[in-house]
Amino acid sequence: FDPLLIESKTAATVVLMLSSPEEEVLAKACDALYKFASKGDENKVTLLGLGAVEHLYKLILHEDPIVRRNAIMVFGIMASNHDVKKLLRELDVTNSLISQLAPEEDVVIHEFATLCLAHMAVEYTTKVQIFEQGGLEPLIRLLGSPDPDVKKNSVECIYLLVQDFQSRAAVRALNVIPPLLELLKSEYPVIQLLALKTLEVISKDRETRIILGENKGLDCLLKILETNEFSDLHVEALAVLGNCLEDVHTLQLIQQTGGLKKLLSFVGVSAVPDIQKNAAKAITRAAYDSENRKILNEEEVEKCLINLLEIDNDGIKIAASQAISAMCENLASKRAFGLQGIPQLVQLLSSDNEEVKEAAVTALANLTAASPSNTSAVAEAEGIEPLVNTLNAQRDGAIANAATVLTNLAMQEPFRINIQSRGVMSALAEPLRSTNSQVQSKAAFAVAAFGCDADARTELRNAGGLQPLVELLHSKNEEVRRNVCWAVMVCASDELTAVELCRLGALDILEEINLSTGRKNNFSEAALQKLLDNNLSQKYSQMGYLSPSNIITDGFYDYGQIKRGVKFLSLEELSMQELTDRRAIIFINAKPQEEASSTNILYSFVGFGLFIIKRKDFPYLSPKIMYIVFYVRKGKGKKEEEKMKEVTQIISKVQDEINLENSHWLPPPDFILLDYINDASKAILPLTTTREQVVALAQFVADKMGGPIERDKLHDFSWELHISEIEFELKCNVVPIGKVKKGTFYHRALLFKVIADRTGIGCSLVRGEYNRAWNEVKLVDDSPQGIAGLLLPPQEYIVDLMFEPGFLMKQGSAEADQYKHI
Repeated sequence: FDPLLIESKTAATVVLMLSSPEEEVLAKACDALYKFASKGDENKVTLLGLGAVEHLYKLILHEDPIVRRNAIMVFGIMASNHDVKKLLRELDVTNSLISQLAPEEDVVIHEFATLCLAHMAVEYTTKVQIFEQGGLEPLIRLLGSPDPDVKKNSVECIYLLVQDFQSRAAVRALNVIPPLLELLKSEYPVIQLLALKTLEVISKDRETRIILGENKGLDCLLKILETNEFSDLHVEALAVLGNCLEDVHTLQLIQQTGGLKKLLSFVGVSAVPDIQKNAAKAITRAAYDSENRKILNEEEVEKCLINLLEIDNDGIKIAASQAISAMCENLASKRAFGLQGIPQLVQLLSSDNEEVKEAAVTALANLTAASPSNTSAVAEAEGIEPLVNTLNAQRDGAIANAATVLTNLAMQEPFRINIQSRGVMSALAEPLRSTNSQVQSKAAFAVAAFGCDADARTELRNAGGLQPLVELLHSKNEEVRRNVCWAVMVCASDELTAVELCRLGALDILEEINLSTGRKNNFSEAALQKLLDNNLSQKYSQMGYLSPSNIITDGFYDYGQIKRGVKFLSLEELSMQELTDRRAIIFINAKPQEEASSTNILYSFVGFGLFIIKRKDFPYLSPKIMYIVFYVRKGKGKKEEEKMKEVTQIISKVQDEINLENSHWLPPPDFILLDYINDASKAILPLTTTREQVVALAQFVADKMGGPIERDKLHDFSWELHISEIEFELKCNVVPIGKVKKGTFYHRALLFKVIADRTGIGCSLVRGEYNRAWNEVKLVDDSPQGIAGLLLPPQEYIVDLMFEPGFLMKQGSAEADQYKHI
């Protein structure tokens, strides 16, 4: 057949030529397609659509070297396209490409086969294929190729492969370190850069770092840092060194050769932000090891980090703050930062960058942990105000660590008072509502630290912080639950807060927690006890017992035995209810309401010149009005009308305060009980022994409650009718105890406990069944005859208030059991 010369102007025709059996045609067609594909991505997509990839795939293993070379060249140039790569993966082309990396193959084949593999190695599945098909060994061998393009493609492919940990271990076994170090001497910056990036990845493994040190890689890296010509490689070289700093052995080696001092000096004088930032990050990683921290401290790394805080770059400030946090584990470093670094960190709390703020406050949290001197330094640097403000930060880490620093400061009373004056409890209310367990835990811990102050508890209560605190008792996080229980225990130190916590359900939740062996803790048990001890009405209602240390005060009421799950109503709520046939609620209030209006008093002072009204002079004025100062000169200065106008304004203000005070509901005063307490005190206190006092009080109580009752006539003692008459008279189920003139066991026992608490007689109050209740007292018996001076332990007695008032029955005796149960 005579030769035929064809001139084609369409890619489709050339793609058809890829099916030709003639080697020359195939070679020329591949060459033409390579040139076409090199012109742009659109041409690659065109060839893909024409089915060129499938035809080329068959040619990369062609027996003719030129056809094979040209086909691989097309593959290499086309593989940069995403859709082409996808098809190449489906065709499983990697095995064929790896087979072309043999030493005897043409250097051009090496170049484009490695280029194609480098394009494809971006995908994870291709990484796995290359690894499993043994591609690492030929790629490492080609690092020594005389052709720079082959070197570049090979090292790039290796860099992508070692992102996977399996490949990192494999390249170490294949001794990749020496050829990579050799590439650092290349005259091509791109090759040097890729070699450093690969070293950075593989040096994350300790074994690789050891090999790097053995091959004098550290010296090589330090030389790069010392050479200004290689400034474009400094960031990556520093990243590799940063990994090496994690090893104690390597760090010691660098220190001994003076390299560490050079490194820190280089970081200090560098003007490249990435270098300074990466250096700080490297110090952070190294500082996780205690020996490393010691070495870094010896080289005065603290000065370097403090200087980095001064640089006007947020990334550097963040990295330096994180490094300071890590170095704080070393006590010497902690002291060094306390002397110099704290003011700079405090300044960063006011940064507009939330990450900077978070990093700085985290460093302060670590610096102030178990360090009174550093906490003092924070306060001296005027850090309290910005720390309280940081509780409103946007990042959870910043909020949690701000709460931690404030808690650390609270360990010193002057700082705690200062912080409280800036509204810290109001600021903590929002973090308690966070969904982040770390924020919840630290906020609750801070509440526990500041809740020891009554004003702080009031502030938290008014800010609505108790509700989220109670809700956090449901947390499944053990640390959160423990800290919240602690906070509840501290906040329950006063009656108002304890009552509010109970109203919000804290008591029920704590009881539930304490029933679970997995959820309860020491603080949950203590919190429950503290809540009850400061809410005696509910304690007596639920537990049926008040100890001698549970002192009944005004506002206490006997609600009766309450069942689990039933809401415990307040005395105000009960007093608002209509009269029902339920058991009467007996309340205690021997405190008279303060009366008298101050209006007339004020008017009487008009025209007398300078006057001061003080509470100590006028006890009938509202307790909220401590003093009023007003200056009037009769006949001089202001006209009489103006003076009267100012007086009227003062009167109005005073009256508003009185009205506000009177708007809070208060139980009506029980003047009869007040008389009981006064009379009993006069009769009992002069007695010399506790036994005599107990007997006298028992007789006093019985006398006020209907006198002694004969046992066999107990059923005739119509106390129920008497109580019903009082309820009908008051149109309410809430009855002051002073109104009760015919009282049964539980009335008498309650009155005995109330007066005993006021007169200093220690006694408990125990609720029994069937309207029974009794008091237990501990008394020391007289020494037996003949054993003078012997101090015997106290014995527990039940006090008879019904049958033989004043008769003392030993606990456990038959008469005591009969009194309690029959």
